[in-house]
Amino acid sequence: MPVFESKEKMVEVLGGLFNILLSDPIAGPKFAAADIVIKFNLSDPAGELYITPGDGVKGEVLWGSQDIKPSVEMTLSGDTSHKFWLKQISMPIALAKGLIKAKGPMPKILKLLPILTPAYAAYPAWAKSQGMPV
Repeated sequence: MPVFESKEKMVEVLGGLFNILLSDPIAGPKFAAADIVIKFNLSDPAGELYITPGDGVKGEVLWGSQDIKPSVEMTLSGDTSHKFWLKQISMPIALAKGLIKAKGPMPKILKLLPILTPAYAAYPAWAKSQGMPV
């Protein structure tokens, strides 16, 4: 059984995580300034998640099909996403094993990793508060 029992739970947990990241006083403005649109194509359960620079000051989390061209597209399962944020699997290993498929310029993808540090730090406690296994 998938770690996210429903799309609604996935939206609540992952959407909340990205809102935490975008609200971070250091990471939020850095992400907005990076001017990168990330699209996550998620499976088990299925969903489309966009993280955008928003107004350039505060990024935005959008769910569902959007009329936005992503800079980077990541395709992965909900389970892989959960493991990634818990640091149980690294990006290079997930890419090598095909657990995450990345489309877009690699420099932009790699540029994102340092910006995500607050999300890594926040996810275990956030996931636990949402009733997720950690």
